Amino acid sequence: MSEPRVRRAEVAIEQEHVDRVYRRLAELREQAEAMRAKGYEIGHGAQREAVFEQASMLFERDMMVFHANQTLQTLDAEYEGLVFGRLDQTGAEKIYVGRLGIRDAEFDNLVTDWRAPAAAAFYQATAEEPMDVVRRRVIRCSGPNVLDVDDDVLIPDAVPDDMLVVGEGALMAALGRARGEKMRDIVATIQREQDEVIRAPWRGVTEITGGPGTGKTAVALHRAAYLLYRHRRQLGGAGVFVLGPSGVFTNYISRVLPSMGETNVELRALGEVLDGVVATRQDPAPIAAIKGSLRMRKVLTRAMRDTPPEVPDEMRIVYRGEVLKLRGKELEKVRRKVHGHGGPPNRSRVRAAETLLEALADKAVENAHADGGQVDRAELITELGERIDFHRFLVVWWPVLYPGEILRWLGDPARLARASKGTLSREEVGLLAPSFADSGAGWTVADVALLDELRVLAGQPPKRRRRKQRIELDPAPAEHHGTHRPEHYDEYSHIVVDESQDLSPMQWRMVGRRGKYASWTVVGDPVQSSWPAPGEAAQARDQAFGLRTPRRRYTLRTNYRNSAEIFDLAARVVAGHAEADELPQAVRTTGLEPDVRMVERADVEESTQAAAKELLDAVDGTVGVICAMDRVAEVCGWLSGADERLKVVGSLDSKGLEYDAVVLVEPTGLISESTTGRRVLYVALTRATQQLTVIASDQEWL
Repeated sequence: MSEPRVRRAEVAIEQEHVDRVYRRLAELREQAEAMRAKGYEIGHGAQREAVFEQASMLFERDMMVFHANQTLQTLDAEYEGLVFGRLDQTGAEKIYVGRLGIRDAEFDNLVTDWRAPAAAAFYQATAEEPMDVVRRRVIRCSGPNVLDVDDDVLIPDAVPDDMLVVGEGALMAALGRARGEKMRDIVATIQREQDEVIRAPWRGVTEITGGPGTGKTAVALHRAAYLLYRHRRQLGGAGVFVLGPSGVFTNYISRVLPSMGETNVELRALGEVLDGVVATRQDPAPIAAIKGSLRMRKVLTRAMRDTPPEVPDEMRIVYRGEVLKLRGKELEKVRRKVHGHGGPPNRSRVRAAETLLEALADKAVENAHADGGQVDRAELITELGERIDFHRFLVVWWPVLYPGEILRWLGDPARLARASKGTLSREEVGLLAPSFADSGAGWTVADVALLDELRVLAGQPPKRRRRKQRIELDPAPAEHHGTHRPEHYDEYSHIVVDESQDLSPMQWRMVGRRGKYASWTVVGDPVQSSWPAPGEAAQARDQAFGLRTPRRRYTLRTNYRNSAEIFDLAARVVAGHAEADELPQAVRTTGLEPDVRMVERADVEESTQAAAKELLDAVDGTVGVICAMDRVAEVCGWLSGADERLKVVGSLDSKGLEYDAVVLVEPTGLISESTTGRRVLYVALTRATQQLTVIASDQEWL
């Protein structure tokens, strides 16, 4: 038969099996709905029973409804593209591989879960080590409909006469398809080097490095799903925390884990790690570098211990007809003494009261000696400690401290200079103070780590004031992907950090607090780093990991995303900032060279509009327009009303994303806005899978 006829025939064969799977899926769904209905029926019956029987029946109802809802949630999440692979092995029945394991009514296997050991050969088998796999088939579906099949033959000599082979391999076919707004899970196209990482042991720290397009993010997410599947008892209850570089990125990957049936995962961007805060603004690179430095720990500690603004600078209280006074310097001495004990100030008010009473007693004794009299210290302390006027003063003089409040204090240059004496330069103080004073515009991403540090330094406010702390951080609490957990939850069992090379030392401290009991999967590429001091960041990262062992490292070296033509340009730009072995190898060629258009500065807007329109006409999927962070609003204005497939992003927000085509606007601007210059441009140049157009008014970037 001809190739098209063979393909149609094989698609029909697979459609028959997929139809059988979806019929069984419908049966399982009906059973789960019946179980849930039965549970509610038991609940109604419990109302008529005796108390001791009622409790038992209600427990039975709750368990039935819980399991039914969990089953329905899983079945609904797996509906799209449930079956994606098939293995034909020597001396064994064929195995269908999918997102969920399903058996028929007679318990015969219809689909094997991709994470199960029996499915490992789908990813690990090669021509050199076929693992008894004669033919590996990728089945591409849309919902319950089979669209296409692609085969790899691993043992040619074992192919029976009646086995038909279709296609040129799954990976290259997957690469040619259009990207959507949400990242596709790539369970059907994971290669062996990636699969080895996914199935690595869960304990300790697993580091994944690799250049653009090597599948690091997809591997990390599939690893999270695999670990939850294989080690659910150890990991499932406490949950998994996935950290991405931006809200744009977390939205992009938000469907991947749910599509594999994993919902016990918290997915957040760096600007959302602290409960109650959603930060999307980015500081200019020089300011972000100061805020992210470990030096800020000392600055924040001093700021927290400084006398709060607008507190009384004198205490006057009458004791047995005598006015006792503590003036400003005396009160400051008391404050320093309380802070000298090292406890969080929000848990130190009792100590502050005791120290203040001791200071009043000292003053009373001093006055009495001057007059030749005596004072009973214990009696004075007891009497004043019960006075309402003393406690009113104490509440005002030793107020509850909130992280956002302390950080705003540093908008005062004089206060910031005191807190940073010997730690920050005068120039750095000049840069930072206006940034904190401008917090009314919303916190920046770098501020979030400082707020979290202050949260720990200041301590939890009294319980009756907890709601105010959330409001103080941000009036609109964040909505996050994943299961609702207690505020400032820190008991995750596993943490996944993507784009880890960009985390500042202060951000590593923030994330480390969430992972004090966790194992880690850390994904990054040093060549793409936007953090200017990698040594300091590495120190903070190691502190976050603690003494966890073992530590294993994997390097992915194949760039599946970019065509060789596009990646060659990116490699030229970053030459001199990376060793040859730090760059991946692009394995796909398209014959389409990047289109570099040199234009006059006045023509950049018109040229960008024209390039965007051309690429929208040329590709079926999304087109990204990437520019410097401070020009996003301007470029959005140029393209307002354009096709919904067009997405404008700043250079930092483009990390981890991919588009079918990219228009890169004024690349020199990306270099000048960042302390790591060409590394940021390298990232932007590697977002396109098919076509790249560069609009530039100068050649400095080349």
